[in-house]
Amino acid sequence: MNDVLSDVERAKVDAGDDGAFYGQPQFVTHADDGFLDRLTALYASLTADGDRVFDAMSSWVSHLPAREYERVVGHGLNAAELDANDALDEWFVQDLNDDQTLPLDDGGFDVVACALSVQYLQYPGAVFREFERVLAPDGVLVVSFTNRMFPTKAVRAWRHASMDERADLVETYCAAADLAVADVVRERPQTDPFYAVVARRED
Repeated sequence: MNDVLSDVERAKVDAGDDGAFYGQPQFVTHADDGFLDRLTALYASLTADGDRVFDAMSSWVSHLPAREYERVVGHGLNAAELDANDALDEWFVQDLNDDQTLPLDDGGFDVVACALSVQYLQYPGAVFREFERVLAPDGVLVVSFTNRMFPTKAVRAWRHASMDERADLVETYCAAADLAVADVVRERPQTDPFYAVVARRED
């Protein structure tokens, strides 16, 4: 499969089944409170009542602000975590490293959020093209990350990159999907670094 990453770049230390690795629920957050508060504030600045939200690679909490969203759909690898997420109206389990095709309608969402998970995508070009497909015209994609990860499951390209280089990688993923990068947030407080790439579907 042709993609943004080469076979070497997409390699993981643990090449075992992702579903088995994430099989046990982990009711923890993967960044500190400062990062999560900043993420919620960013979502608040980019979303509005009535928006349709797809929370990709989600877990038991979505970090969304208090909004009257029309619909919030979650995706992840652990059913127990997704079922515990009160922000979600519906959810599904799917390993995007095995199957990059989302079971979602074209143009069905105003917002796609991907928090603290992009480092695990082995075929990010294909996944981001799916993000672009399910976004409505002028829909927004928000990809956030910090310096934490499961190192055995993150792809080599991510593990060996600096934080700024990781932001560049995400911009490359967006470009592969014809998503226009609108903003790249780089903040380095004394706690977890806050990075986010904001892109839009242009039609």
